[in-house]
Amino acid sequence: MRFAPSRRTILAAAAIAPFAGVLRAADTDLSGLKDMTGGAVPIGPAERADRLRRAQALMKAQGIGAVVIEPGASLTYFTGVRWGRSERLTCAVIPVAGEPCIVTPYFEEPSVRLSLAVLAQVRTWNEDEDPTRVVAGFLKDRGLARRPVGIEETVRFFAVDRLRRAAPDARLVSADAVVRGVRMRKTPAEIALMQVATDVTIAAYRFVHPRVEAGMTGADVGALMSAATRRLGGDPEFSMALVGPDSALPHGGTAPRRIARGDVVLMDCGCTVQGYQSDVSRTFVAGPVPDAVRRVWDHVAEGQRIALAAARIGTPAGAVDDAVRRRYESWGYGPGYRLPGLSHRTGHGIGMEGHEPVNLVHGETTRLAEGMCFSNEPGLYLPGKFGVRLEDCFHMTATGPKWFSTPPESIDRPV
Repeated sequence: MRFAPSRRTILAAAAIAPFAGVLRAADTDLSGLKDMTGGAVPIGPAERADRLRRAQALMKAQGIGAVVIEPGASLTYFTGVRWGRSERLTCAVIPVAGEPCIVTPYFEEPSVRLSLAVLAQVRTWNEDEDPTRVVAGFLKDRGLARRPVGIEETVRFFAVDRLRRAAPDARLVSADAVVRGVRMRKTPAEIALMQVATDVTIAAYRFVHPRVEAGMTGADVGALMSAATRRLGGDPEFSMALVGPDSALPHGGTAPRRIARGDVVLMDCGCTVQGYQSDVSRTFVAGPVPDAVRRVWDHVAEGQRIALAAARIGTPAGAVDDAVRRRYESWGYGPGYRLPGLSHRTGHGIGMEGHEPVNLVHGETTRLAEGMCFSNEPGLYLPGKFGVRLEDCFHMTATGPKWFSTPPESIDRPV
């Protein structure tokens, strides 16, 4: 890692500061980086069909007649359809048996079909029609108009409210037991894609870390990370770099700060490969490591090890957070979520979305099961001074947790 002022640092006047990140990324030779994603295998038709079968089995067990899903990760997960949300409703209705139905505006049907990856009806509505009446019509045709209808947790209120009026005999209930029940437990194909995404992020870190220089801003570092990630074949989701006291704010502040000798640099970065995400954080120092920073870094590394040791099949997810917090409190942090200490959960679910249910957080009773995937990030934050976060993700196997990326052993070799 270089920390001597560079020619670019000297020339970075305030007038061009907003463009500094773009210039640094563009000026860096990325030719040595090669696409790592060529072997990534996308989710195929057989797996999507199995997802629907598993969802329908859970619906039958829960007594749910159908599930309604708006555009987003869950819609793509079950149907392949990649679509944005607007005031014009597009949704999927998955019945307890048989093919699902996609409801979409008439003029959008050809576009929606381009990403549809399962056998499904497509029913359309015109601009002067209520799309929830089309949903209600499908329910009636399938004999489900008087059955409970599960609503995926991100469906917007206006859609729920109108559906309640369009299908007054259907009881609207939460679909969490169905949607979460399927999505939380990843298959080997999903885990393989998350592994590729993580490998890309780690390779990008290894490229970027020795190129961090004094005078760079967090935006400069993030832009370089994003450029390296793209070159390696990943689609960057976020490339955050927090400098100095900003590292004590888990998601950063608003004032740009240039890296100076002795500053803590906290990076939090992730990418997507074939729809599946990575999430990795690293913390290092620009120059010699102060004893206070080394001590906190070592505590966070121990926190990661404690969390992994607590993550066992059948253990409530909240117990993982509790185990870390007990040790942190014995060192004088907290108590609980108070600062200085760990002010956020120990980890979150991850998959097609960077944050998915369930979380490694106090009070979460969902028990860990094979195929569940989590971040492990028990950071420590000292307001006004610095923060340290190490984040690596793991997935649950039949015999316990397995890392997607191996945590660094020392702040002297942080990536």
